[in-house]
Amino acid sequence: MFTSMNDRSVIVTGASKGIGKGIAQVFAQAGCQVLLVARTLADADAAAKEIAGAGGRASSIAGDVTSESDMQKIAEAAMDRHGRLDVLCANAGIYPQTKLEEMSSEEWDQVMATNLKGNFLSIKACLPHLKESDYGRIVLTSSITGPVTGYPGWTHYGASKSGQLGFMRTACMEFAKYGITVNAVLPGNTLTEGLLALGEDYLETMAASVPLKRLGTVEDIGNAALFLATKEAGYITGQTIIVDGGQIVPESLEALQEA
Repeated sequence: MFTSMNDRSVIVTGASKGIGKGIAQVFAQAGCQVLLVARTLADADAAAKEIAGAGGRASSIAGDVTSESDMQKIAEAAMDRHGRLDVLCANAGIYPQTKLEEMSSEEWDQVMATNLKGNFLSIKACLPHLKESDYGRIVLTSSITGPVTGYPGWTHYGASKSGQLGFMRTACMEFAKYGITVNAVLPGNTLTEGLLALGEDYLETMAASVPLKRLGTVEDIGNAALFLATKEAGYITGQTIIVDGGQIVPESLEALQEA
């Protein structure tokens, strides 16, 4: 039995859809007060209202993780609304698919700004308040793409997701003296709006390459993030949890067929 997370104050960035929304839903179901962050307030509002309609405590705010002033505003909003800040789920990320020879430097910079610099700015803004908590937790949403695997068109995305883990390993050492842990979840193929848009054939092909024979759900990722935020995970820091149904394990599709 895990210690209750009731009343814990949580910020989730990139929370209006996909994995971020799933993380917010899971934390809200666990009794947390969740502040959903998205670039567009209407999108954040819609997600927060859906969570609140299911009995969770959720509110919304607009902000861009690439803006230092926006992230400071968001951290202060969590303090104003919840009276404390215990958990930051730094989830915001973008993944435009462009082959390297066609990629512009502007697109590269945009991905790095959102996926990597956005983590830095989010954590820097939240750190003073997490230090005041007796329970500081930072959970990054990385990916298997970059740290473990590759996929054509995602050199910038893969580099940013690998960069998150290098950032994490040093940040966890710097923050250990405050009792703050820093960990990451690495999702595999997860059923989100973006993945669904790729079509049924793609989904079936990808599911066939996963030993558990299904794609992940946003709740699967949210549950892993929630675990890393529990009291019981307080001695885990600088670590990663791959949540992919075993996708990276087989050396080939033929290996799965032999199983």
